[in-house]
Amino acid sequence: MESIKINKLEIENVKRIKAVKIEPTANGLTIVGGNNNQGKTSVLDSIAWALGGDNFRPSQAQRDGSTIPPTLHIVMSNGLVVERKGKNSSLKVTDPTGNKGGQQLLNEFVEQLALNLPKFMESSGKEKARTLLRIIGVGEQLAALDLQEKELYNKRLAIGQIADQKEKFAKEQPYYPDAPKELVSPSELIRQQQEILAKNGENQRKRDRALELHAERNRLAEKVNALKEELEHYQNQLIQVDHDMNIAYKSTEELQDESTAELEASIANIEEINRKVRANMDKDKAEDDAKEYRDQYRVLTEEIDQTRKNKTSLLNSAELPLPELSVKEGELVYKGQQWDNMSGSDRLKVSTAIVRKLNPKCGFVLLDKLEQMDLQTLNEFGEWLKQEGLQAIATRVSTGGECSIIIEDGYVKGQEEEVVESKPLWKAGEF
Repeated sequence: MESIKINKLEIENVKRIKAVKIEPTANGLTIVGGNNNQGKTSVLDSIAWALGGDNFRPSQAQRDGSTIPPTLHIVMSNGLVVERKGKNSSLKVTDPTGNKGGQQLLNEFVEQLALNLPKFMESSGKEKARTLLRIIGVGEQLAALDLQEKELYNKRLAIGQIADQKEKFAKEQPYYPDAPKELVSPSELIRQQQEILAKNGENQRKRDRALELHAERNRLAEKVNALKEELEHYQNQLIQVDHDMNIAYKSTEELQDESTAELEASIANIEEINRKVRANMDKDKAEDDAKEYRDQYRVLTEEIDQTRKNKTSLLNSAELPLPELSVKEGELVYKGQQWDNMSGSDRLKVSTAIVRKLNPKCGFVLLDKLEQMDLQTLNEFGEWLKQEGLQAIATRVSTGGECSIIIEDGYVKGQEEEVVESKPLWKAGEF
């Protein structure tokens, strides 16, 4: 589908313009030059008014000092003739077949931002990005992915903060490597103590029995000495007692008493031991919690990365107005640079390309105040316009060779000879 451009235009008595006739370059940059207050911007305002409707009508449309109302006559590349003339500057649109139309017919191919490109360029980065996303049809999907990324990021942030707190708590906790892994039970220690005491009591009983046998042996020996007549009777008993005594002494030599000192110390220090055990358990728990939250943090990071990949894939699959033009974190990005870091030429390219994408039928844009750009930037932008088959009509405070025409005192320089007593020899609408 071929876009529609401006072939010719005539303007009379609009703002600072007295009489101007221009045939813009079909593809590329047409620069309307001149000094300040000569009527350059009035040319763009006239085109915007003629094509854009009363929303673009200047507050003081008729040239100051003129008794003749404004006259606008534009011929489009599709053959449409657009006129505004008369006391009320009424609009008349005539197609090549002679039929007449109105603003609705113009709106089909005239993009509003093409008539007021600075409005787009001066909007915020996010507004520009929203405009781009809307026209390529991925705004809602990207907004959902942005929301998902934001939620994941906030969740990961909270998880990371908790993990940091857990790690800090774990580092602040004392650790006792010699403390047992489990809390100590006082009843268990007392039970062990009682078992040892009972065993030691049995050992003492055996010792007492040995002593009793020893005393019995002595008594019997004395009785043997005293009672010789009973020697034979008691001698066998003595032998038996000696035998039992020897066995008893041998048994007691193998007995080992166990100390309860360690258990008694444990019982006495049980609260201190358990304090250390609890401290170790708290440290271990904090370290485990920190690891768990770090694992969650890692998983959320992977989900955020995947969401960003989905956004990139969505934009890559969309039909963007320019190669290397994209949206990142809600901002326009071209050649890796956000709007505030783009060159003047790149800003113009991005804006013009987006306006064309808004309405592919509109093959032209109006640009004001290009004096802010050097000649190299102008040339780069002009070449790009030619490559893209686009038409730009722009103003520049200059009278140099880069200007397509020069406006002086409301006229195109060189056309003054066509004017007699402030009235052009050519008639409006005739070329």
